[in-house]
Amino acid sequence: MHDRQRSVLFAAPGLIIGAAALGASSGLTIADFDKPELLIAALFVGLIIGMAVEQLLATTRKQAWRERNRSRREEKRRNERVKPGPWLPMPTAEPMRPIDAADQLRIVMNSQFTIQSLLNKSEARVFRELDSMVIGCNSSWQVMAQVSLGEILQSTDAAAYRCINSKRVDLLLVDSNCRPRHVIEYQGGAHHQGAAAARDAVKKEALRRAGIGYHEVVAGQTTPSELRRLVEKLVDKPSAI
Repeated sequence: MHDRQRSVLFAAPGLIIGAAALGASSGLTIADFDKPELLIAALFVGLIIGMAVEQLLATTRKQAWRERNRSRREEKRRNERVKPGPWLPMPTAEPMRPIDAADQLRIVMNSQFTIQSLLNKSEARVFRELDSMVIGCNSSWQVMAQVSLGEILQSTDAAAYRCINSKRVDLLLVDSNCRPRHVIEYQGGAHHQGAAAARDAVKKEALRRAGIGYHEVVAGQTTPSELRRLVEKLVDKPSAI
């Protein structure tokens, strides 16, 4: 409604200007406008002029509006870059509510579980060979698979412990007192993809600091005879009574 009113207001002066322009160019007077065709022509010219004036004014207003908004945005950015003190502390995320045993039981009761192999086929083959060799060298030593570092290492540094707590080693050799002695990692064909090398470096350094040996068996490179020589070197020979 307001746009139509504005169009009429801008078109009205145009009608007068169009009529005057048509009369001047044709040598007409006001008395000649009793002819319908001349009046229609004057009205049409006036309408065109009024619309052109309205379009020009609308474009001018739009440009002025953009300039004002640009100035406001620039001023806002300048104010955001330098904020006067005092600064309020940033809100911290609310910690999640710990799940108690009852909640855990309810979740488990509503879920399904299936068996997952502790080792893949290649790792299981190495495990059997290693276990047989270790028993042959010292029957009191044992081989364990997929052991969490959090179970065999401890540290007074809580942050350092969190770095290794969930990491696992493929194979672990323990002595007659179940004391961890050596770790043997099986490196398959795709083992060093992604961040595997970085994870291995973390495990290797933690084990070194604890005094636990770290050794690698590489798929397609380590032969059974080489594995046997490694075991003979690592496993303590039983003391003679």
